[in-house]
Amino acid sequence: MLPNPRLAGRYAKSLIDLAIEKGQLDAVYKDMKYMQALCSGSREFVSILKSPVIKADKKDKILDALTTGKIGVITASFNKLLVRKGRESYLPEVIAAFIGQYKEHMGIHTVKLTTATPVSEELKNSILDKIRTAMSLKNLELNTEVDEALIGGFVLEVGDRLVDASIAYDLKNIKKQFQNNDFVYKIR
Repeated sequence: MLPNPRLAGRYAKSLIDLAIEKGQLDAVYKDMKYMQALCSGSREFVSILKSPVIKADKKDKILDALTTGKIGVITASFNKLLVRKGRESYLPEVIAAFIGQYKEHMGIHTVKLTTATPVSEELKNSILDKIRTAMSLKNLELNTEVDEALIGGFVLEVGDRLVDASIAYDLKNIKKQFQNNDFVYKIR
């Protein structure tokens, strides 16, 4: 199946509206986080959802087996609706769209920090405090990632802003300057 962000966004919006109406937004959000972990933790599960060979009733039973007692009634009913409508293959996209819309609704901004080595909780808190002050943001969620290819420094993403203070980035710039012969022209 080709990605369909508009379809995923519409289903996610419907689920958010229903959850707000029923006063269950936070509960459904937790369910969606569980479903996201389920999808990212099992490629086989996602393959089953996307398989045109496996019948809808079988997919419904698999979803039930994996989620019964772990998600609420609203989310379970929503999953059944997706299967009934033949849209279960879009579940990972719908989950991602729901989480994005939930964060937007709640005013939560995601900060992604990529470093060459793991960072301490103290440093994470310090970075969040500086971002809160500099950008006047209150609700921040920090996602950290380790990428040894950075060599040192960090890459910080907040919304559509990117700060690349990594050694790998500096080395690429120096390489580009040498390829352009910037240094040769300045000497002459």
